[in-house]
Amino acid sequence: MHLPKIVSTITLKYTVLGAIVLGIVITAGTTTAAREKYETIDAQAFGTGTQLGQNIGVTLNIYEFSTPADRTMLVQAFEKGQNQGLVTALSKMKAVGHLEVTGTLGNDCSYIMMTPTPTGRKIVFATNRQIRFGEAWTDSQTMSFNLTAGVLEINDQDKSKSTGQLFPAAQLIIDKEGKLQLDLNQNPWRLSDIIDWKGTAGVN
Repeated sequence: MHLPKIVSTITLKYTVLGAIVLGIVITAGTTTAAREKYETIDAQAFGTGTQLGQNIGVTLNIYEFSTPADRTMLVQAFEKGQNQGLVTALSKMKAVGHLEVTGTLGNDCSYIMMTPTPTGRKIVFATNRQIRFGEAWTDSQTMSFNLTAGVLEINDQDKSKSTGQLFPAAQLIIDKEGKLQLDLNQNPWRLSDIIDWKGTAGVN
């Protein structure tokens, strides 16, 4: 995935009792259903910290939502093989969507979970990150940050208040206190100007 240059390692903490693993563990599931028209969410990603001032377009095409069974499988994969176990499990799952970033062809998204909120919906997604040629050639330490993930807070009552975050390069770790954390290789990108193109009525 072609994104602005990675400059430092930054750790953001998401505890098990908080928004763990972008909702993989504690998010209630929505059953998978076929649809005639896919849902598409467009957003602008704005850099923060060292990427401040940069912005890119992001599109998430949703074919279907992941199920509680999918979530359970990913939790078990992480418990067995930590971050690499999760990455391997994601690579074996069918695509439930497609994540596109300006300037790239994008890649299939293996996990997309939705839960209702008082004002709309929360959508979390995770997929394997495309390792760039330069990273593989130099065996860069950034190769261990092999997940791309994000969170979308869709506000159906006031569209202007819809927000989100994109984590271009991340991995899951367990800290000294035994809490699960999302370890980032660069600052998260703020998602705004979100447009939700609804899919088949009654499905999403």
